[in-house]
Amino acid sequence: MTTELPGWVPVEHRWFGLDRRQLKPALFVLVVALLLIYGWPALNAVVPWDNPTRAGDVLDLGEGATAVPPVGWQLEDGALTRDNTGVSPTNDQVKLVKGGATIQMTGAAFTGSAAAFLSQVISAEDPDANISGAPSTFTTSSGLVGVVRSASGPGGDELLAAFKMSATSPDNAPALLIDASTVPGEFQQYSGEIDTFLRSITPGASE
Repeated sequence: MTTELPGWVPVEHRWFGLDRRQLKPALFVLVVALLLIYGWPALNAVVPWDNPTRAGDVLDLGEGATAVPPVGWQLEDGALTRDNTGVSPTNDQVKLVKGGATIQMTGAAFTGSAAAFLSQVISAEDPDANISGAPSTFTTSSGLVGVVRSASGPGGDELLAAFKMSATSPDNAPALLIDASTVPGEFQQYSGEIDTFLRSITPGASE
């Protein structure tokens, strides 16, 4: 007859000295606590994403507009063309993450030029940010012309780009904002992938 000591955990239920039977309830309590205290950002930090982009993936930006994501990044928000979700170009949201880099795309309704749209975004979000002096013109492989500005600071480096999603009548077309940011000292590491991604943006055949 075997007498079990109080608190003794059988070998088959141990994992690194812990009782595996208690891990799931403990994890559930942790997730609930994080949601109550910090919300979804804290939950995202604890629960890893597993939705990497693959060769051949194409982002759906609405009304035929597309972009090709860099391979191996985590697609945390956004739809692929194969998903057929009916994305709207004026409220589209895309988020790609890899290591210390993040690319976020936001669609919006805006009447005016890409330069005016980017200027309004900067003024509204952080007028004191260390933004480069003047916007530079950027042309995608499809001929779509936008503007880019860069910023740097203690929190990292950032590239802001804006496009009006029409090559023929841009003023009344939906606007697209791209915010590519990295932790300090890592922008150069991802600059090639970011540049290729920006050049892949197309307004689509229906523009």
